[in-house]
Amino acid sequence: MKLKLGLPKGSLQEATFKMFAKAGFNVSVSSRSYIPNIDDEEISPMLLRAQEMSRYVESGLLDVGITGNDWILENNSKVIKVAELLYAKAGANPVRWVVAVGADSKINKPKDLKGKRIATELVNVTKQYLAKNKIKAEVEFSWGATEIKVGANLVDAIVELTETGSSLKAHNLRIVDTVCQSTTQLIANKKSWQDKWKRKKIENIALLLKGALLAEGKVGLKMNVPKKDLKKVLAILPAMKKPTISTLSQPEWLDVDTIIDEKIVRVLIPKLKEAGAQGIIEYPLNKVIY
Repeated sequence: MKLKLGLPKGSLQEATFKMFAKAGFNVSVSSRSYIPNIDDEEISPMLLRAQEMSRYVESGLLDVGITGNDWILENNSKVIKVAELLYAKAGANPVRWVVAVGADSKINKPKDLKGKRIATELVNVTKQYLAKNKIKAEVEFSWGATEIKVGANLVDAIVELTETGSSLKAHNLRIVDTVCQSTTQLIANKKSWQDKWKRKKIENIALLLKGALLAEGKVGLKMNVPKKDLKKVLAILPAMKKPTISTLSQPEWLDVDTIIDEKIVRVLIPKLKEAGAQGIIEYPLNKVIY
């Protein structure tokens, strides 16, 4: 038996492959292929656009896949959301679909969209947003280059995906409102989720991926500490949970092991040394699993 896995092609592809590698799965694909290689004989992977992933998972053509919650909403897909995978190009934060207009536009609030033309790739969600706000406007599908359409006077506004807003500003656009937020999701077909073998396989993949994501930006720190200095060291040592403390062969010394944010290591190590810690070792982490 094999698990049919959909991997997102496009903006999420590189980050997804990186997370799978940290989770213990080596995935590779040639530039002209949509069938990746993976070092797990129980998984049959395929590359698909995130926009259509949820439809194929819902239909059962795929058992499991990775896509954004925005495309699940857009396709109105009935799938199992197994795990939220907080990663994106700009960091582990939700991305936003926003209403954007020209910097000098007279559209300043959602109600000002009445009777206007809006271009977006997220048509259904945008229509739902307008209906919720009781706004009648024309929504057209955009095949791409959406950000230039306002400046070219093709449309009055756009609904576009943004992480930092910098690209919108670069196109002389400003944000009027947020239509929805989205995070990356590991989703499963309902029938596949009921299959004992497939469900266990999916849960194991989710566990390893979440462990890899939790390890992002963190490192392990190991040190020897005299018993008399332990309180001083612990007072300045942040930890995801309480540090692991073990006795050494020399009874007056202890081994302290913990996990910290990588960005504070350069500040922390001198303080630990000053507090009495010795033999300090920093090591990388692939996964953190509780």
